[in-house]
This record gives sequence, C-alpha cells and structure tokens, in this order.
Amino acid sequence: MKRSFVLSVCLLGLVAGNSISAEVDFAKDVAPILETNCVSCHSGDEPAGDYLLTTKEDAFESGSGGAILPESPDDSMFYTMTVLARTDEQLMPPLRSGGPLSKSETETLKNWIAEGAKWPEDMKLTARAKEGPRFDSPDDFELVKRLHAQIVAQAKKEQGEPTNYKNTIPVTEIDYEMIAIPGGEFVMGSPETEELRRPEEGPQTKVTVDPFWMGKCEVTWDEYEPFMITQVDRRKDGSRIDFDAKSHTVVDAVSQPTPPYTEMSFGMGQQGYPAISMTQHAANKYCQWLSAQTGHFYRLPTEAEWEHACRAGTTTAYSFGDDPEKLLDYGWFYDNANEKYQKVGLKKPNPWGLHDMHGNVMEWCADQYVPNYFEKIKNSTKNPYVKPETLYPRSVRGGGWDDDPDRLRSAARRGSAAVWKQQDPQLPKSIWYHTDAQQLGFRIVRPVEIPSPEEMYFYWNSAKDVY
Repeated sequence: MKRSFVLSVCLLGLVAGNSISAEVDFAKDVAPILETNCVSCHSGDEPAGDYLLTTKEDAFESGSGGAILPESPDDSMFYTMTVLARTDEQLMPPLRSGGPLSKSETETLKNWIAEGAKWPEDMKLTARAKEGPRFDSPDDFELVKRLHAQIVAQAKKEQGEPTNYKNTIPVTEIDYEMIAIPGGEFVMGSPETEELRRPEEGPQTKVTVDPFWMGKCEVTWDEYEPFMITQVDRRKDGSRIDFDAKSHTVVDAVSQPTPPYTEMSFGMGQQGYPAISMTQHAANKYCQWLSAQTGHFYRLPTEAEWEHACRAGTTTAYSFGDDPEKLLDYGWFYDNANEKYQKVGLKKPNPWGLHDMHGNVMEWCADQYVPNYFEKIKNSTKNPYVKPETLYPRSVRGGGWDDDPDRLRSAARRGSAAVWKQQDPQLPKSIWYHTDAQQLGFRIVRPVEIPSPEEMYFYWNSAKDVY
C-alpha cells in the first residue's frame, strides 16, 4: 500500500511537471531573439548569405534551404551555427554583431525547433535595436587626465621652435611624418569671382590660427589597420572585454574598432594607400590611440587649420594656382585616378610640403558642418571652430579620387551624411565604419599649444556621445 502511494505521487509529479513546462511561444519567446540579433543582416534586397528571415516562407526556404528542419535541431543550421565557438567565423550572430547568443537564447531556439518550429503564417519579423547591458569603460575622462599629464610632461622635454619631424608608432613600428605649419592670419573662403564657387564658401573672412603640425600625408592603412584590427574581444563601444587596470596600459584602455563586416580597402590596395571609410569617431579614437603611445596630442584639424595648411600662403583656387589643368601634377581625381585611390605622396606637394591636399581622399575635419560657417565665426575669427552638436553633418575637405576638379579647390566644403552607412547591415549602425564613403580618409594635426583635459576629451569623443 505504501509503495503504491509513493508511485502515484511520483506519477502525479511528472504529469504536473509536464503541464507547467509550456510549449515555446514563437511570438513571445523566439521572435524577440531573431529581431534583435539576426533580422537586420537577413533582410532587405541583399541579405547576408542570401538568407531572408522576415517571414516563415523565407526562413524555411531561402538561402541554400534546410536551415530549419522541424523536430531536428541538431541538423538545423539555424540552431547549430549559434552554438559554435566564439572565435569560429561561422558563428551566428558573429562577434562583431553582438554574438554569441546567451545559453538561454540558444536553448529556446533548440526547443522551438524540437517542438516543430511553429511560426504563425501571418507573422512578419522586423529588425529592432538590441538593448545590451551597460558597462563602465576604461576610456573615460580619468584616462584623458592621465594622458594629458603625460603629454604635458613630454612637451617640457621638447621645448623649442616647431620643426618638421618623423616619428615611429611604438606599438607597430610604423613611421609617419609631421610638417610644422606656421600660425598667422589668412583669408579663408573663396572670392565670388572664383570659377565653380559655391555659396557656403564665403563671404571671405580673415581668420587667425596658431601654429601646429600636420601629417605630411593622409593616414595610411599601414598606420591605421593595426588600430582597426585587433585580436581582442571588444564591446560595441570598442572597449576591451578583458580590460584589467592592473595588467593593461593606457593604450589598451583606448577604445578601438570592432571587426569590420567587409574588407575595408575594397580591393583598391593597402600598403602605402590611404585608410578609408572610417567614421569621424573612429578617426578621433585613432588620434587618441596615437597620443597615448607617443606623448603628443593629436586630433583632427579644424576647417580653418585645414584650409590654412592647404593654401600654404596662396590665395588662388588651388595651392598651385587657378589652372585646373595643373591638377594632374598635384592630385588624384576623376580624370586620372583610374576609379580608385592611389598611394599617398606620389604627386607634387603644396608649398609647405603637404601631399594630396587636393584629391586622393577627402579628409575629416573636427567641425560641425554648417552652410553658414562664415556667419557663425564672424565674431570669433581667432582659431575658429564650430563645435559639433549633432552627428550629421560633420565637415570634410579636400575632395577625393572620384571628384571633379572643382571639389578639390582649397575652399571647397562638404558635410557627412547618414547615407554613408547605407550598406551597414547592423542595427544600430556601427559607430566605426562608413562603408559607403570610399573616398573618405583623414590626416592628423598636433597643435603647439596643449589644450586642457576637458578640451582633449571633447575632441576625442565628440562623435561618440551623439550616436
């Protein structure tokens, strides 16, 4: 009698357990996982791997087929690719897109498929942003204060008149050259008589800039790629997942890009060629990364600094005169670039020794782009700078390899746009890459006067906090 009672209780417990183990609900349990982790890459006209994930028919039939085999999760790539090693290139979603999924998420997918992969016929999935946990980043104002102290100490050892110099990036042992640019007054903008002039280039205004150094050439892949590609797991903000203040350096603390989702030179060449398609935030962080290694403060040039350096004391449309026919000797553009960028430093420099200020790649400046720039600065013409308040548009100068000559003039201006990220499949869009801006690069400057820690922080982070 006692044994029968115990058996009955056990059976009742099993029945009760089964009754409370609810079947996986697609709308409630599965759809949120897919919409926040997968749909952004597997939707639209060119889904990753030709695999669509917006409707039941797409999910079961598109791509090579067989991604979801009801009742067979271990034979369904839809599940098996989510439980690969985090370093496996086939992992879905990949590390660069926030993968891998949590154990509970993969178990939900497995159970859903095992139960028959039920998906309501009329339910369509839409990509939505993933809300992840927030972490304290080592790349904060405290780090900037430490870097500021290093930079001030280094400057005391190097007092004297600014001169051209060559330096080596310690982490990579790659050389770069800086040209000393004299400060002074110049007339910024173009005269109304200049051919193909645009309204945002004036009215001409006398401005004054302090002396600084500027990169002799645009930053190349040799310099930039070791910053962009690292064998370190990073959060989307670029901070190291494994950061330990006791064992890592200030260089390690600087945020660096997450892996790109495509080959970023687009087959145009790497060694000796300009780095391209980075966001302004990525260019700013490169400047901070280089500063952390060298003890010099680097940043992007302001529009005024850029035009002053480009003109190099001239008042003509280009630094070599007004004749666009001579541009063939000084820059790469639509007529001579063969539909791609070219190695830096091959064309003649301007009078101050700077190469490729006209063409090759257009270059990031630090300012917010505003059409009425000269109206904005009329009461502040010493070291003018339009501090950014929104992400778009930001200023770029110099024109690129696919531009006509008029866009390469010393006074030509343009602004960035969200469409430069159009092909980015991630949601939210990457803070590091402008895949559709293959004419876009940058060069660095180093002001003679060292700014405050607060100013340093703003220069290096002005495009981060507005994403």
